[in-house]
Amino acid sequence: MKRWPAEWEPHQAVWIGFPGNPEEWPVGLEAAQLEVAAFANAVSDRGAGETVVLVCRNKVDANVAQALVAPCVIVVTESFGDIWLRDTAPIFSIDSESLSGRNFGFNGWGGKYQMPGDQDIGQRLAKRFDLPIEDQGWILEGGAIDGDGAGRLITTEQCVLNANRNDHLTKEQVDQHLCEAFGKQNICWLGDGLIADHTDGHV
Repeated sequence: MKRWPAEWEPHQAVWIGFPGNPEEWPVGLEAAQLEVAAFANAVSDRGAGETVVLVCRNKVDANVAQALVAPCVIVVTESFGDIWLRDTAPIFSIDSESLSGRNFGFNGWGGKYQMPGDQDIGQRLAKRFDLPIEDQGWILEGGAIDGDGAGRLITTEQCVLNANRNDHLTKEQVDQHLCEAFGKQNICWLGDGLIADHTDGHV
């Protein structure tokens, strides 16, 4: 039985991208680092047994992060571009009580922000933590979908069916792909998602 857990369900771990690229953060880099480190510390302090992994793009950033987070936060180094691991890392479902990752294609939110490392960060993180993943062969960002953990999924035509993502797929084909990836039976399609956002309408 395949099931995609809801975001509010207990996690085994959470991966958080740490800001470090001065080209992406020409202003406010230090403040962003402090805020992300505080978030990592807050999650690790909940006492729910959740592992917190702070992913840094190089050793210099890792040293900065290590000085800001609690000892229980795991700091690792993996090259990436944008900190939005929600969109670039694998999306995990539960297959017969075991975690199984779905690794989708990523093209910089429709070609707008293409950065080295974002295309394969999912594969590298899964390999580092010895987690199984399956390549899906089409483009999907984690922010483009949401689910309730009980077989219902919501997404938007504006993003997932955008010509800059999956121009070779029909709505019916994407519907089938989503069901195959997450075991979903009830998919709700919205026309548009977030307004004035570079994601082209994440849900």
